Amino acid sequence: DDETLNVDLTKVSPQIQEIIFTATIYKAEERRQNFGQVRNSYIRIYDAKTDTEIARYDLDEDFSVETAVEFGRLYRHNGEWKFKAVGSGYNGGLKALCNQYGIDADAMRSALDTDERSRIETDENYTMVLVNIPNIETHNDKELYDTIPLSIFVVKKAVITVSLEKTPILEAFANGTVRDFNPAMRSRFVLQILYRTSSLFLQYLRSIDRQSEIVENKLHKSTQNRELIELLKLEKSLVYFTTALRSNEVVLEKLFKNDNIKKYQEDEELLEDVIVENKQAIEMANIYSGILSGMMDAFASVISNNLNVVMKVLAIITAVLSVPTMIFSAYGMNVAAKGMPFAES
Repeated sequence: DDETLNVDLTKVSPQIQEIIFTATIYKAEERRQNFGQVRNSYIRIYDAKTDTEIARYDLDEDFSVETAVEFGRLYRHNGEWKFKAVGSGYNGGLKALCNQYGIDADAMRSALDTDERSRIETDENYTMVLVNIPNIETHNDKELYDTIPLSIFVVKKAVITVSLEKTPILEAFANGTVRDFNPAMRSRFVLQILYRTSSLFLQYLRSIDRQSEIVENKLHKSTQNRELIELLKLEKSLVYFTTALRSNEVVLEKLFKNDNIKKYQEDEELLEDVIVENKQAIEMANIYSGILSGMMDAFASVISNNLNVVMKVLAIITAVLSVPTMIFSAYGMNVAAKGMPFAES
């Protein structure tokens, strides 16, 4: 298997009643591709404990002209998980799947654009809330912070989330660690996602502050630019965070006035909590950014001074060594030995 999706049903929240598995070809119409052109391609579902294959679809045979397929779904029945093999193929790729829920495929793809700005988009069939969420990337064993878009589609009978990468914000709901989580209460579900987004921003901001303190301790004795570059990356992350938080703030204010998403009585207070958390994150990002900027200017001078001290010591050593060098070089010259101490000894 080239790619594997592991589903641990024991960790799935009790409120989740159904999990649907789909696959599409990216930009299938533009590239004129279908599953029939992918040789030896297949999708299979198996029990990881027993390694028993439950269902298998050979895409180049079973869906030779389709560009999207819903191949199965897990659902709860009388408290137990059941699997239903669906095997429904569609032409039109992602658009065909989106049409089942009345969602515009271009709006669905917006979450795949890393430069997409936060906004609310309203249609007669759905309401889309797009926010930017914090994300961690690992590069050379270093954690780099940036943001990625997260789309939340509120449709008639469901809430659909689309993210470019795996995020702990949604994992918490899937694992059942969020209190009072009920996907049937769609507006509260959206607000809980936004609240966890603001909370994760605050968590990562504290982590950035701790990393800056570690780099600061190294800078006291440093004569190189490596630590300054690390601070520059942290400041870059803070710029990403500040920009994302400010655009999310606009979305939250619009959401407060938006009547397309039905709000329960307790949701007003939750929305206010989300706005407060977001404002707090903005303030923290601004404070940390100002501290880092001043720290970089100060330590740039410190590194320059440290380097000057080293150069001063080297200059003294060079001056001391130049005296015997000149004396011994005179003895090595082709000159008369008369009058030179120890010349004939």
